[in-house]
Parts: sequence; structure tokens; C-alpha cells
Amino acid sequence: MRALGRHLLLELFDCDAELLNDLDAVKTALVEAARRARATIVDVVFHEFNPFGISGVVVIAESHLSIHTWPEHRYAAVDIFSCGTLLQPEKAASYLVDQFGAERTSVIELRRGVLVRSTLALAHKPAVLRS
Repeated sequence: MRALGRHLLLELFDCDAELLNDLDAVKTALVEAARRARATIVDVVFHEFNPFGISGVVVIAESHLSIHTWPEHRYAAVDIFSCGTLLQPEKAASYLVDQFGAERTSVIELRRGVLVRSTLALAHKPAVLRS
């Protein structure tokens, strides 16, 4: 069975509350996580909530990384969705755990777009021509 993508769902508990409420720190961490995963960054969009909390997404050619923070609970929810075989989402996840000082974590991996009977080539990969 093939899957179109891998989706890591990170729960980061007991993080550094100040970092989770620092827009520049959160944005920098997510962009660096994408780089460490060997992703191709397409766009970066973040929003700071009042009185606290940040949501953001790093759109990558291979899909996306997103984060939602609750500094008042020292918690962050992170999604790392990757298509293809070159990306290394585990490196991004490990970096973010360290960066936010998470004392407790949960990581769930889902295989997305499982193609049980498909024989079609994936559209985002070049087809191999045989002579």
C-alpha cells in the first residue's frame, strides 16, 4: 500500500510559555524546522492573538507545517504534513520539541491518502520512461 503523505501530529506540553507567546521566536522556529526537514519553503503566514497565543503556517512545496500555541497552558499543537520521500519530518519534530523546551510530548503519525489499488504514477513525481 502506498500513501500520498505522512502527517505528524505533535502535542507539546509544559513548554516555555514566553517562547510560545513570542511571534518572532515561534515563526523562526517553524521556518528552521522546515529547513531541517529539507523542505522547500513557499510561504510563511503567522498571526498573534490578543491577549496571547500564536497561529501560523509554513507552506512548503511538499505540503505544510502549522502551529497553534496556548502560552497560558504552556501547550502547542503542531502539524507536519509531508508528501514525497525526500522530506525528513522527524527532524522538524525533534527540533521543535527542543526549541520550545517541551517536557512532555506526544507524536502521532498518520499515513494520508493510502492508495490500496492505485497503479497510477503520483502527479508530483516525474514518471520514469522505459525504452
